[in-house]
Amino acid sequence: MEKQIKNFLEFIENDKKASENTLQSYRRDIIQFSNYLETNKINYTKVTEKEIKEYMDYLKSIGKKSSTISRSLASIRSFYQYLLRVKKIKKDPTINVQSPKIEKRIPNILSSDEINLLLSQPKNVDLKGTRDKAMLEFAYATGMKVTEIISLNVEDVDLEEGIVTCKTGEKVRNIPLGTLSLKALKDYIENSRPILIKNAEEKSLFVNTNGRRLTRQGFWKIVKYYKEQAHISKEITPHILRHSFATHLLQNGADLKAIQTMLGHSDISSTQVYMQFQNETLKNVYKKAHPRA
Repeated sequence: MEKQIKNFLEFIENDKKASENTLQSYRRDIIQFSNYLETNKINYTKVTEKEIKEYMDYLKSIGKKSSTISRSLASIRSFYQYLLRVKKIKKDPTINVQSPKIEKRIPNILSSDEINLLLSQPKNVDLKGTRDKAMLEFAYATGMKVTEIISLNVEDVDLEEGIVTCKTGEKVRNIPLGTLSLKALKDYIENSRPILIKNAEEKSLFVNTNGRRLTRQGFWKIVKYYKEQAHISKEITPHILRHSFATHLLQNGADLKAIQTMLGHSDISSTQVYMQFQNETLKNVYKKAHPRA
């Protein structure tokens, strides 16, 4: 099984152009499944639908969330579809197995006032402040994921057109930059980044104080620092900036399909979760405006 896992991961990396995060997720899920099979002395080519369901029950029994179990099943399903493709098995044992129902949680968001307070914290008084200002404005202006932002190179931003090109695997999307974000980004690229980088060949858009590409952990620490500076009691993560971006666009009349495109959601149902906030806004408007509300 170890050899087939290796071949499968190479397949999704080279043929499916999966991102590093997706690869790690597949690897983790399938290795955990492999260990379970080994412990229970089950041959991976002889696995049945019953045993897949038993594995899902096992994951539940050790406290895994429905979302984790669903993702694990998706990884195992992809693995067995690959085995079917390369003729290592004759039937996919996952084909009739249903994913557990996942309750869609309402995402945490910041209000417009909280966003303004957070984004006003970094000051353009030094190199780091200029970078942080650009980075926070950029995160809220684009709604991009942390991994997408830290993967950007300078060439991915068109300052003249005010557009950033985000590439995730084979998917490419263009996201407009707002006036404030564009201003902060120009300031950073022209006045701060050239001094921060130690190597003229460095391509990364956002760099750390050592002049190298900023990491996920570095990004999170910066957000946490300014949250504390702003004395905001809510939890704030880079992903909450993404949720706030989508919600505020929707509340201000943006089209759901356009938001889906900007967020890079392949399924509009993922974007529809933000409708809950719009519905609440519409209720408030109705109560204030309708003569018989």
